[in-house]
Amino acid sequence: MKQKVAALALVIVLLVVALMKISDVVHDRQNYRQVAIQSIAQSLAGSQTLTGPLIHRACTEEWDVTNASKEVRSERREFVLAAAPASLTLQGASKLEPRARGLHATQAFNLKASLVAEWADLEALKPIPEHTGSRMNCGQPLLMMAVSDARGIRHASVKIGEQLLALKPGTFYGSYPRGVHAPLSPALLQAVPLQARLELELVGTESISVVPLGGDTRVQLTSNWPHPSFSGQFLPVDRKVTPEGFEASWRVSSLASTAQQDVTQRDAAKRRGTCPPYESSVSSSCVETLSVTFVDPSNTYALSDRATKYGLLFIGLTFLAVGMFEFMKSLRVHPIQYLLVGAAMSMFFLLLVSLSEHMPFESAYVIASAACVLLLTYYASHMLGHWSRGLPFGLGIATLYGMLFVLLRMEQTALLLGAVALFAVLAAVMMLTRRVDWYARFKQPETVKAAG
Repeated sequence: MKQKVAALALVIVLLVVALMKISDVVHDRQNYRQVAIQSIAQSLAGSQTLTGPLIHRACTEEWDVTNASKEVRSERREFVLAAAPASLTLQGASKLEPRARGLHATQAFNLKASLVAEWADLEALKPIPEHTGSRMNCGQPLLMMAVSDARGIRHASVKIGEQLLALKPGTFYGSYPRGVHAPLSPALLQAVPLQARLELELVGTESISVVPLGGDTRVQLTSNWPHPSFSGQFLPVDRKVTPEGFEASWRVSSLASTAQQDVTQRDAAKRRGTCPPYESSVSSSCVETLSVTFVDPSNTYALSDRATKYGLLFIGLTFLAVGMFEFMKSLRVHPIQYLLVGAAMSMFFLLLVSLSEHMPFESAYVIASAACVLLLTYYASHMLGHWSRGLPFGLGIATLYGMLFVLLRMEQTALLLGAVALFAVLAAVMMLTRRVDWYARFKQPETVKAAG
């Protein structure tokens, strides 16, 4: 008996090693998928963060300084003035479509957005001298719209009133160099309050973020993607998610956000030293955002990885079932037979990840589980001596696979369902063995040996 226990322990160790190797395969395939997604983003465009519209102008101040030798020299400072809109409204609709690299695909979005920004006044663009008698010189004001990956810009146009402005690449605004800008004439600056309407078509991957730059920022996004993940520092005030897509709206006041100060005072984030712990990594300049990420639930590697984590538990339950038959029916099952049963259970996870690369996860799961159930039912019928024992064994294996599928699909309640299922298994074992004389069972081989 001790030798068999030691052999079974060795079998379990071997199966644990096999499961670890299969898990490594899943992780490698996940890494390949991530590399493919990054390749798509490098060829198309990555996650997009919209900052603006914003009006800014570069200024210089020069003044004369007389040293101890009565020599006069000129000094100067350069600075940028920026005016954020008093109100900002964005309405956008995004359409997602798959882009693939070999076996691996990700979702790329095409965003068509309409932005309306209003400035009650432009006092922030008027330079204030720091030195008496200095000479001020300011460049032409620029209306700019920044995006994190300018390769994704498919179309952009801006109107002030009825006048269509000519947009040029770049923003000329420090930490936000990518995007578009339009020079503003003095005549336009006199027309306060100033309203700018910007039409933007933008493509990218994974996520869209908007910096709440207005004194009052309102954002409304719609999409045909039914699996959004809302993140950033501000969640939607209203959202609706259906199988056909989602609708979400945000409203953010400058009283609740530091985004306006952080963008218009470009060194604010640097003066703070480090980002607060709640800042997202979407914006490298530590500016608050509201974001939506297009989660891909068809990430079969994530599901396969979760399934593999249940591998040892499933093998343990299968061994328990074999052991119950062995004790209850006075059978003799060799450790090699345990090893073969465990190997078949382990092979399921390898079949699952390989098949799911070529077909929907549900179909791959059905094929892999059906193949393993049929194989184990056939083998158990001979291992346990009769079909009347092999069929219940196969039915139990099928139940395990069905339970695993439910656990994978119900992530929020997976722990509860798993705990209830394990409790039910334990209760069933205790009920079936409630009258077993375990001392007699374990002494039986010694009695037979003595009689021989």
